[in-house]
Amino acid sequence: MEEELKCPVCGSLFREPIILPCSHNVCLPCARTIAVQTPDGEQHLPQPLLLSRGSGLQAGAAATPTLEHDAAAGPACSGAGGSAAGGLGGGAGGGGDHADKLSLYSETDSGYGSYTPSLKSPNGVRVLPMVPAPPGSSAAAARGAACSSLSSSSSSITCPQCHRSASLDHRGLRGFQRNRLLEAIVQRYQQGRGAVPGASAAAAVAICQLCDRTPPEPAATLCEQCDVLYCAACQLKCHPSRGPFAKHRLVQPPPPPAPAEAASGPTGAAQGASGGSGCKSPGGAGAGATGSTARKFPTCPEHEMENYSMYCVSCRTPVCYLCLEEGRHAKHEVKPLGAMWKQHKAQLSQALNGVSDKAKEAKEFLVQLKNILQQIQENGLDYEACLVAQCDALVDALTRQKAKLLTKVTKEREHKLKVVWDQINHCTLKLRQSTGLMEYCLEVIKENDPSGFLQISDALIKRVQVSQEQWVKGALEPKVSAEFDLTLDSEPLLQAIHQLDFIQMKCRVPPVPLLQLEKCCTRNNSVTLAWRMPPFTHSPVDGYILELDDGAGGQFREVYVGKETLCTIDGLHFNSTYNARVKAFNSSGVGPYSKTVVLQTSDVAWFTFDPNSGHRDIILSNDNQTATCSSYDDRVVLGTAAFSKGVHYWELHVDRYDNHPDPAFGVARASVVKDMMLGKDDKAWAMYVDNNRSWFMHCNSHTNRTEGGVCKGATVGVLLDLNKHTLTFFINGQQQGPTAFSHVDGVFMPALSLNRNVQVTLHTGLEVPTNLGRPKLSGN
Repeated sequence: MEEELKCPVCGSLFREPIILPCSHNVCLPCARTIAVQTPDGEQHLPQPLLLSRGSGLQAGAAATPTLEHDAAAGPACSGAGGSAAGGLGGGAGGGGDHADKLSLYSETDSGYGSYTPSLKSPNGVRVLPMVPAPPGSSAAAARGAACSSLSSSSSSITCPQCHRSASLDHRGLRGFQRNRLLEAIVQRYQQGRGAVPGASAAAAVAICQLCDRTPPEPAATLCEQCDVLYCAACQLKCHPSRGPFAKHRLVQPPPPPAPAEAASGPTGAAQGASGGSGCKSPGGAGAGATGSTARKFPTCPEHEMENYSMYCVSCRTPVCYLCLEEGRHAKHEVKPLGAMWKQHKAQLSQALNGVSDKAKEAKEFLVQLKNILQQIQENGLDYEACLVAQCDALVDALTRQKAKLLTKVTKEREHKLKVVWDQINHCTLKLRQSTGLMEYCLEVIKENDPSGFLQISDALIKRVQVSQEQWVKGALEPKVSAEFDLTLDSEPLLQAIHQLDFIQMKCRVPPVPLLQLEKCCTRNNSVTLAWRMPPFTHSPVDGYILELDDGAGGQFREVYVGKETLCTIDGLHFNSTYNARVKAFNSSGVGPYSKTVVLQTSDVAWFTFDPNSGHRDIILSNDNQTATCSSYDDRVVLGTAAFSKGVHYWELHVDRYDNHPDPAFGVARASVVKDMMLGKDDKAWAMYVDNNRSWFMHCNSHTNRTEGGVCKGATVGVLLDLNKHTLTFFINGQQQGPTAFSHVDGVFMPALSLNRNVQVTLHTGLEVPTNLGRPKLSGN
């Protein structure tokens, strides 16, 4: 709070603070130093320019008649912050209320004016030299002379904080209100610090009021009935605890009241003697008196002996009753001073609540900043360690790769050496053989025995020809070159190393997604997974990648890429265990994987007839578990499940069977033809049956006629064993014929074809029966 109690000019605690028109405060002694007289050159400026510069309409003594005339007429403006001569002059020609408001709020009149700070003053204002005191005069007289000099000519004062200038009227600085409230707060602050100027050490201790010693002894007790302070000796002598004094109550003396600044002395006397010539405060006290034990309440600057009694709403200032009767506030809206005091206190309290909330946020923000400092230190160390580890990993990887490349070079060298040595040995052997044959032939040629020569010449010629043929084309060429066909392109790696730097991006890769296990579930051969990002995640997420293995512990594969955080995967294997994981990605890259979740699909299949895949003539009911047809022709409907692995068994109960129709039961591909009997195309494998016998049919090929049909109440079972790749049918728990189809491989859906004479109900989720009857013999 101390900064709020310091004068912006001198930098010390306020002394006799006055309120400037801009609502800022300044010490009265400091105000005398920053008040300036209007230069002579400005007195000859045009009238509008004088108004904008904040000077009076008329300089010097010429302003006084105008002020007196306006004050007598009523519309003169001397508002809460003190009025200006220019504003008064401007208000004489027009309405008083309008001129009053202009002088308070407008920058075009003399009440306020913009001012460029002077470079000669550290506070941004021009300093008026103090008027030197005449020889033999007091300081109060000097200050009075200064005030008189300010009021005798056109002067202005510039706020050291907002640099707005205000004109001084004939009263000079006395035209500004004294801020008694701020003065009292400063005094309390000084008392709290124990540094009240002028306080003596003796006044800090209560003294005996009856003591005849010099100096008096400190008081030891206070009689509440007598209201007298006694020292220990005087209390025993003058106030004994007997007789009529026995009932008096003696207590510890209270702490002394805060001593006021010494108002006596030569300076105070001089100021008091100066009277009207000195610069008095609005309360009428001398300018040198800064405070006393009793609070001095502010008085009206227009009527110095009158206290404030009402509040002018138009001028937003307290006024006395004389201002309402004969002053410029006579026609203004006024309200009780106490009511407006409470209202403004409430407004200030409400505004303070907002400031308090902001201060609380600021404290929390400072704590956050300190935490950030600590995190920066920790993260810096972590990043340094991570950088060292990454560089070491690069060096290790390069070292390992170097060893691998050296091994390749060694193997290549050994291979070349082996090939060359083999070729040398082979060529040397053939050369030795050829050389020996040549020498032998030369010796034979030297012989002169024709008959002996002819006996062996044919054989020698053949041997020489064979030896010559051994030196075929390429036999005298090296099989390998001395050059190594191994070229190491290290330039991209060198460039990458030179360009190795930190990636400066606006965001990092996303963190690890969190799987929401409470929302992950399985149903039949489908699994549903849900995930979310951790709280307080600042990295943006462009999408997610969901991976699933093959249900047999194999490699993961991508099954979903997108922005959703909930995904259902259909068409999985029944009775299988799948592992799933998810990761997030953005423009910076792909984040790490989440934890792996294990999902188990159903042991048996639960499904119904699919209304979307059935022929339009198919009629479904009983939650799509009962099917019939509206046409006399056979129509196909499929189940909602698809099988590619495992053993599956389901049954169909015949609810209605009229006129000996031929319903067909089996499996089919999703693209089966749906407007004819099941099994007539190559997309279905079925058994069609009447009331006496059945046939197996695929690609319109009828095989394995078997005796035994169906009727109302009969049950047809279908066993699809994709482990053995077989399809088998049952009627009423008895196998119907041999295994219907073998080498069944792929993805199959339960299928049924029927017409209007048949109605069946599907039963699923059945375990594979182990007590099925032996197969019936087929008829062909």
